[in-house]
Amino acid sequence: MSENSEVLLKQGERFYHDENCPGCKIDKLKDSNHGLPFKHLFYVFLIVLSAALPISALFPFLYFMIRDFHIAKREEDIGYYAGYVGSAFMLGRALTSVLWGVIADRYGRRPVIMFGTIAVAIFNTLFGLSTSFWMAVSMRFLLGSFCGLLGPMRAYASEICRKEYQSVGMSIISTSWGIGLVIGPSLGGFLAQPAEKYPNIFSKESLFGRFPYLLPCLLISIFALGTTVVCFWIPETLHFHTRSDEGSEDSCNVTVPSTCGVDMKGSSQQYEEKCPNSQQSLLKNWPLMSSIIVYCVFQLHDMAYTEIFSLWAVSPRKNGGLSYSSTEVGEVLAISGLGLLLFQLLLYPLVERTFGPVMVSRIGAVLTIPLLSSYPFIAMLSGLTLTLLINCASLLKNVLSVTITTGLFLLQNRAVAQNKRGAANGISMTAMSLSKAFGPAGGGSLFSWAQTRQNEKFLPGDQLVFFVLNIIEAVGLLMTFRPFLALPDDNIQQLS
Repeated sequence: MSENSEVLLKQGERFYHDENCPGCKIDKLKDSNHGLPFKHLFYVFLIVLSAALPISALFPFLYFMIRDFHIAKREEDIGYYAGYVGSAFMLGRALTSVLWGVIADRYGRRPVIMFGTIAVAIFNTLFGLSTSFWMAVSMRFLLGSFCGLLGPMRAYASEICRKEYQSVGMSIISTSWGIGLVIGPSLGGFLAQPAEKYPNIFSKESLFGRFPYLLPCLLISIFALGTTVVCFWIPETLHFHTRSDEGSEDSCNVTVPSTCGVDMKGSSQQYEEKCPNSQQSLLKNWPLMSSIIVYCVFQLHDMAYTEIFSLWAVSPRKNGGLSYSSTEVGEVLAISGLGLLLFQLLLYPLVERTFGPVMVSRIGAVLTIPLLSSYPFIAMLSGLTLTLLINCASLLKNVLSVTITTGLFLLQNRAVAQNKRGAANGISMTAMSLSKAFGPAGGGSLFSWAQTRQNEKFLPGDQLVFFVLNIIEAVGLLMTFRPFLALPDDNIQQLS
């Protein structure tokens, strides 16, 4: 090891391999600064928000978009086609998430993040310009395929924080993600069909009159472009060490866990003894895989709920819905987003430290079941009572969903060392995207079927929909217990 190529920065029994290595710089920064990296976490918040906004922004207006495509022969069939459009994004993401994770492990987090934000700007705009059902499906599929942001960002958030603050980093991820899944539909609800809602501002002959669903998509794309500019200031966290051999430098990517101190007298063999999972197949890492499977069950539930809630809210009263407009749906979701932000930033880190990530997820699942059971009865109300209850229910449901997700994020990232996190999160994203791809399609089909059985004696109409959602939530809850869910090894947590 040459002095010119690797500068050893001693700190007790720790050293940093290379003063030019971005990962070593982050490690040094974490050791010298014992507080929260507020600036970096703000960047994380913006990037994850840009990835989350387009995912569910379409749901408040998707019912009307499918209707305008004139592909559904009956009003009851709209839910089927809406499910296919919603699933296209997740199918595309399922096919490419592992690839983006591997690329992030090989070439760094930042290139993948920047490419993903650019993809959001391009394909989300094209989706807003869709003039046919198949164009809409294609654009959503391409958006999901090229937006490989969430997996690398989950790894990134855990790498820029000291271990005692990793729960805050994961909370920022899930908070931003949850807010995006709430604010996105709010934008879609308020800004879709602007020529009809705001005729004094937008004429029917204008661009937004001819493409009634472009405005919310375009605003999200502009935000994604702004986030791309912000990405130039985010530091890389992956380790790239430059080693020399007899005076000639040879650049190689050597990845070391981000907070794993290396003994000055250590060797590669000792490193393997300290980091036993560094070469272990991720698919054989049961703490990782079990947490991913549980995560997928809850995400299947959440994605189905997201689509069903919007379809249920805008469906006619005669079919058990609320007869809301897309604007009213947007108002409900905007209120949920504000409450979610306050809870995750102010209360979740304290709750997680008190109960732990697993118990927090269990509590969230237990409370979700009676909450969803109340939805069909809330639909029987009207006026101010309906408004207050549906806003409270929606807020509580989103808080519980993100609480469950955050706890499982923590388990997944603590189960692997840094050099495996990109690929591990890629596997998680692939599995989650497959489950979410089924969520909108299954949820749309279930909703359409429920619309045709309003007069059944057993679980009539939308009672069937929320009963099935509760079954999925109960399955996820049972899977959070042993022997299925295995907790990460504390030794690996210390090394990563």
